[in-house]
Amino acid sequence: MKLPPLPSLRAFEAAARKESFRHAATELGMTAAAVSQHVRALEDWFGVALFERSARGVRLTAEGRDFSRTVSTSLGAIAAAAEQLSAARQRRQVRLACLPSVVSHWLAPRLPAFRAAHPDIQVMISYSAGAVTPAEAKADLLIQHGVRPSSEALPILSAATRPTATRGYVERKGPFPETSDLARADLLHDEDKAAWRRWFAEGGIAAPTESGPLFADFNLLVSSVTSGLGVALCPTALIADELARGALQILFERASDTEKHYWLIEEDRPTPEAALMRDWLLLESRKSGQLTP
Repeated sequence: MKLPPLPSLRAFEAAARKESFRHAATELGMTAAAVSQHVRALEDWFGVALFERSARGVRLTAEGRDFSRTVSTSLGAIAAAAEQLSAARQRRQVRLACLPSVVSHWLAPRLPAFRAAHPDIQVMISYSAGAVTPAEAKADLLIQHGVRPSSEALPILSAATRPTATRGYVERKGPFPETSDLARADLLHDEDKAAWRRWFAEGGIAAPTESGPLFADFNLLVSSVTSGLGVALCPTALIADELARGALQILFERASDTEKHYWLIEEDRPTPEAALMRDWLLLESRKSGQLTP
């Protein structure tokens, strides 16, 4: 297919529509001389004059007028098709509502792989904010913590918790050879003291009366643990990366909250994009090997 120079076609279309090189130049962000050169190149390519030039300005020739209709229609069709493609790409999105801790410690390191595999899908992540369904969270997918909320919910990570601290804290305040020795540790709490009371009770140990600080969410808690502030009951599946690189260590393998998981819930009729992310999240869950307590 032999086509005339496309930049010249664009300059000609604007000049023909405006019947002015100067006005066309303003629209296209170039000089009037550049528009004139493009039109001249097109006329040389065809061997036909497209404009009559005079001291008062320019005017389309009959051939130029006929050609301008075709060029205008064709470029308009291209512009419309390009806009549709752009709009279609912008519509390809998936909305995931999630706990900040899941994003920080598990999803964020893995998300680049999803984006590399699906660069045309815009991922939108928001707080779950206590929502129990994706609709409540205004999302396609929801990751929720706790016991199984419904038969449709799919487990992606165990939420079983174990006493966790830094090696430096254990060297400084330990050792803690027996579970009962944790009664003298600086115990850190996620929202309330019930988790530690339950862990000690399950081991037949009286919970200590003194208590360390309470943190509003797990991200604040784990940051304090990592800083060496004390010992916390952490969902060890969620912090597997920190454990693997030695930033944190498990003090005792006995776990609490073994009935709890991080659950993936989807809308009744997921979009193709939501289905892709759902399948990817489940695959990442299986690869991580962190479904069992």
